[in-house]
Amino acid sequence: MLLHFLTIWDLCLLLARVSIIAAVVVHVLLTKRAVGASIGWIGVTVLMPLTGGALYLMFGINRVHRRARRMAGQHPWRSRTMSSQWRRDESGAFAPLASMVGKLTGRPLLGGNAIMPMHDGDTVYPRMLDAINGARHSVLMCSYIFRDDRIGRQFCDALVAAHRRGAQVRVLVDGVGSGYFNCGVGRILHDAGVPVGRFMHSMLPWRMPFINMRDHKKILVVDGLTGFMGGLNIGVENIAAYHPRHPVSDTHFELKGPVVHQLSEAFARDWAFTRGEELTADIYFPRQDSHGPSLSRVVTAGPDMDLEKIEYTMLQAFTLARRSIRIMTPYFLPDDRFLTALALASMRGIEVDIVVPWHSNHTVLDWARSANLPRFLDSGCRIWLARPPFNHSKLMVVDRHWSFVGSSNLDVRSLRLNFEINLEAYDGTLAAMIDDFIATHRHVRLTHHDLDRRSFPLKMRDAAARLFLPYL
Repeated sequence: MLLHFLTIWDLCLLLARVSIIAAVVVHVLLTKRAVGASIGWIGVTVLMPLTGGALYLMFGINRVHRRARRMAGQHPWRSRTMSSQWRRDESGAFAPLASMVGKLTGRPLLGGNAIMPMHDGDTVYPRMLDAINGARHSVLMCSYIFRDDRIGRQFCDALVAAHRRGAQVRVLVDGVGSGYFNCGVGRILHDAGVPVGRFMHSMLPWRMPFINMRDHKKILVVDGLTGFMGGLNIGVENIAAYHPRHPVSDTHFELKGPVVHQLSEAFARDWAFTRGEELTADIYFPRQDSHGPSLSRVVTAGPDMDLEKIEYTMLQAFTLARRSIRIMTPYFLPDDRFLTALALASMRGIEVDIVVPWHSNHTVLDWARSANLPRFLDSGCRIWLARPPFNHSKLMVVDRHWSFVGSSNLDVRSLRLNFEINLEAYDGTLAAMIDDFIATHRHVRLTHHDLDRRSFPLKMRDAAARLFLPYL
């Protein structure tokens, strides 16, 4: 009797394993674009059907993309951002890029914008808080990290005060970046009656597939007229005057003009996704006047309908470069497509400068970066190390005319899994300012000799870390 029971149990277990393997293989073949990822998921599931199937169910199925397809075209605010036009001659040699990004994103290139770069929380936070304190109609705020600390409480106080004055305040924080188990600012704002959302957050196990897809955007729009975006999170580590243990430098941008509508639209999409509320009132999309000379456009990316749009924009810009490409990023672990585009640009005589921190705030990323950099050096790209404090800025300038700034890092996670927002600007004056800022952080040039003199154990450690490049 026991032997009969075990035989039936073994048969059921075998059928379950075969069914799981078949289901994963079919889903992978029909939905996955990357060959390496497809082979990896199939291999793991064949070797460990139960464990592999559970992991694929949790992390391998992009439910965000499916939901985005259902929501596509349902948002009435998109027509608010489609009124302005541009002439091809206004973008000069980058007209093909302007045209391509318009087709890629569905957003127009808008003129009449003023874009002011600002550095570090000491400068940026007071301007953001002043804007919130002066809000009359609406405040839209999104941040990946929004700490419940000294500076976070100042922002909470300003947001609550705006809410009590009658302004429509909406706050969106990431479900992991701002605290997975305990989100202090979310609790403070919720208790004060401020509508707050936690992007893709759930304590339920069957919602865990969303844990590897984070909202990395940093957005603030006040009264639909003044916008802020860039790389700056909310936390005391960004204020040098507070003498934090691990200080962080960063770059943020204040926007005025028609492009602010696109910033509001980007927030509205994520808010509707998270809370199901459509932000369509005129207070979020008021009439915009011209404020400056910049031709600008918002570019969003994420594992939904915006997949790889930021990366495609960068790759196209590299092909149009004629003199220089300057990049400043806290994490530099791009894929082979990015490497090929930069290598080809360098080999045709373009000056390619890449500035990375001496040490970032993620040690494993630094290890993997060290193993990945020789290929860029081989092609003639110049790699520079910026001395502390750790600089978190995400900046790119081509030919001192076109700039691309925002929240996106140059690693596979940021370019493929995170929800990001960048801004492209066709403005020589702005581009020159950013280009010069990048140049001031070219402290020490990294060479093949520096990498070769690492000890054998360190080379093995770094090479092993690079194997996890798609997940770092």
